[in-house]
Amino acid sequence: MRSTRTLRRVFVVVVLAALLSTVAWVTGVRFTGGGDDQGRDAPALRGDTGGSVVLPLTGEGLDRRLDALRRHLRAQPRDAANWAALGVACVEQARRTADPGLYGQAQRALARSLALSPAPVNSGALAGQAALAAARHDFRAALRLADRSLAVSPYGELGLVIRVDALVELGRYDAAHRAALRADARHPGIPAFSRLAYVAELRGERATARRVLEQALAPASDPGDIAHVATALGELSRAEGKSGPALRWYATALRAEPGYLPALLGRGQVRAARGDLAGAARDLEAVTARQPLPAYLALLGEVYAARGDGRAAARQYAALGAWTRLARAQRVNTDLDTALVAADHGDRAQALRAARAEWDRRHTVHTADALAWALHRRGRDAAALPLARQATETLTKGGYRNASFLYHRAEIEHALGRDADARTHGRAALALDTALTPEARTALGRWVEGERTRARAREGERR
Repeated sequence: MRSTRTLRRVFVVVVLAALLSTVAWVTGVRFTGGGDDQGRDAPALRGDTGGSVVLPLTGEGLDRRLDALRRHLRAQPRDAANWAALGVACVEQARRTADPGLYGQAQRALARSLALSPAPVNSGALAGQAALAAARHDFRAALRLADRSLAVSPYGELGLVIRVDALVELGRYDAAHRAALRADARHPGIPAFSRLAYVAELRGERATARRVLEQALAPASDPGDIAHVATALGELSRAEGKSGPALRWYATALRAEPGYLPALLGRGQVRAARGDLAGAARDLEAVTARQPLPAYLALLGEVYAARGDGRAAARQYAALGAWTRLARAQRVNTDLDTALVAADHGDRAQALRAARAEWDRRHTVHTADALAWALHRRGRDAAALPLARQATETLTKGGYRNASFLYHRAEIEHALGRDADARTHGRAALALDTALTPEARTALGRWVEGERTRARAREGERR
């Protein structure tokens, strides 16, 4: 295992786990409240600076909303509420397009709103600033701003759900659970249900997560809501190694909203795990064409490499640095992204520096795993093992199971000669095989079986 290059490709799962947690759950706030027609051409808010902001659920609708807001603000430049709405819409558009340049526009719009209607009265702008801070991965600021918004508007949807996200990303899982319950009680809807389900999954309560999402899906009629919740159910199935149910949920999402990127991403990962590399490449090419985030570019590179197209894979890895530079220019903290990608496809020393920096900011299962893997890649396995254990055991004694975390722990244990533990965690990772690339799954299976064969041979020799 120490020298098996193919096994390195399993890194994509932890990248996606971290980024989907951060991107899909933090900045990807879904707001409902009147159907897709409401607000397509009208201002988002009408003189109300409260923390509940309504956004359209489709990409085209969001484009129209942004255009309508900008036209309105040219005519009514002193409308503080709609400057706040514009800021939130820019954050959402940045998430959808992976264009970090929109964060600067969001910051200016929110600052304009607060200049016209200062805090603490302007809770909508404070909630928007919380969403912007979360999108930039400044989760302490996001929590502080969400709390300020909620102090004025305790039922504001945006403040409630960003508070959950910030607590999750700071590793305060029990507090996040309480915050998710509060969000559900004060403002029930898809955003609150999504957070409640995600926190339940992190706590190892997958049955609860599935029940919450199914209950949210049952009455849903908006295509964007159906796509969002069905994809979340697909991700739960994929994380459990259930590729058939996962594909059915992704199909439900794509019927509701054709081209829905999170569903294409999930389907691409399942196809890769099943060995359908051509299908996986098609899905991931569609994703990266619209959202060229590091995790997605790296995953597509892995698929190209698995197909034997090293040149195409290299192009994807080379593109990773461009987004990181743009993001940093817009004050986005990219240390976790850098650590995860560079550990396998770049400067390992840089990966370790970035992982340490992120660990110093926040202790979560994702940052623990990232630092463990970066240490391992630098040959520091004794220091890596406690962190790998923390990533797999911190929450509910193994209740939250992530294939990549388990694989990383197995490889670290194997490097330390702890072969029995390594086999246990390697087999556990294989049981969740839809979260692994085909080559990683095959290589890990050979390694686990090889260890079992050698153990039997040793037992025979002793006899």
